[in-house]
Amino acid sequence: MERGFLFAEDEFYHTYNRGVEKRDIFMDVSDYERMMLLLRICNSTTPVNIREYRERMFSLESIWALDIDGPIVDIGAWCLMPNHFHLLLRERKAGGISQFMQKITTAYTMYFNKRMERVGSLMQGTFKAEPIINDRHMQYLFSYIHLNPVKLIHGEESWTRDGIRNIKQVEKHLRDYRYSSLPDYMSPKSRVQASIISPEHFPWKFESVAEMKKELTDWLSQG
Repeated sequence: MERGFLFAEDEFYHTYNRGVEKRDIFMDVSDYERMMLLLRICNSTTPVNIREYRERMFSLESIWALDIDGPIVDIGAWCLMPNHFHLLLRERKAGGISQFMQKITTAYTMYFNKRMERVGSLMQGTFKAEPIINDRHMQYLFSYIHLNPVKLIHGEESWTRDGIRNIKQVEKHLRDYRYSSLPDYMSPKSRVQASIISPEHFPWKFESVAEMKKELTDWLSQG
């Protein structure tokens, strides 16, 4: 299905995709680790071949430290869930978002199919995207993306119907959830995955970590 807009340089977008037939696409820690690495090394102007890195005796951990050509997009927020993922992106160069999304989905599908001994499409068609219309929309999506892991301990219907009974428990779950960029905003530069994001290119209006946490808590309270 064609989109009703064209990607434009210096504009911001929420992109996402899920597994075909809503199947899980991240089965264990290794899968999440591979996708996080792809978010880093696919954000480049050159093709990515992890096998080539491994043949040159690079460990997966050491690949994080390599310089890459690029980037082609700026990533403001991301979250990996068992059967889908969300990204908040800025188009850095013409065609950057489409190229980046094609690279990560192709590379991850090839990895996953080989590992699981399967063939065929893994993602549910072409990635989905929506333009961000203003700064408030941007802040809402920042919270929405980072709050996705709440669904793992509170089903989505339960959350929206009944609300969150134990805010502290949920906040701890979000802080401990490794497969999103929230830890990198809570404790900047504390892990290698912090290199995925470039928050300086996004018009956040959080004056402090405490203010950002309050924004998230407000959305939790509203359900």
